[in-house]
Amino acid sequence: MNKFSQLSFTVILFGLISITGCATIPKDALSLSPESLAQRQMQTRKYETKDEAKILAACAGLLQDMGFNIDESETKLGVITSSKMRSAVSAGQQVAAVFVAFLGGGYMPTDKEQKMRASVITRPVGEHGEHITVRVTFQRIVWNTQGQVTTSESLTDPKIYQEFFDKLSKSIFLEAQEI
Repeated sequence: MNKFSQLSFTVILFGLISITGCATIPKDALSLSPESLAQRQMQTRKYETKDEAKILAACAGLLQDMGFNIDESETKLGVITSSKMRSAVSAGQQVAAVFVAFLGGGYMPTDKEQKMRASVITRPVGEHGEHITVRVTFQRIVWNTQGQVTTSESLTDPKIYQEFFDKLSKSIFLEAQEI
């Protein structure tokens, strides 16, 4: 490659980089969709207290009662992350794998284990921080018999969130009554 070709290539490359850097952000890029707003409402509750530490303690206790291990907890930031490992073996997948093998299709990997994750974030709200909001999210990651991730998803079943917040409300009430 001669010097003129190298110079031309460099000029074209810089031109392309500068053109792509001028892309504009769509107006609605930072707005939440109605589905996102509904999901956020499902994941969030507001409690009438200023004691964020007690709310976090109640959340940690509830998560442990639900079988989760606390992975990280930072009271000053209002964050708890937790997880638990569970079997992901499905009878339907096992039958399908046997059927495929029987027909000569060879080995078919099936789901083996899953990690359930729960994250809690709290923050004071209100003019003087007189309320605490709690947002919880649940996710799962599934690995197959070959160690590959087959599923990574947020759980969106409203029953899970309703159950969590029902138990949390009872826990906060009992703690307030010092029972």
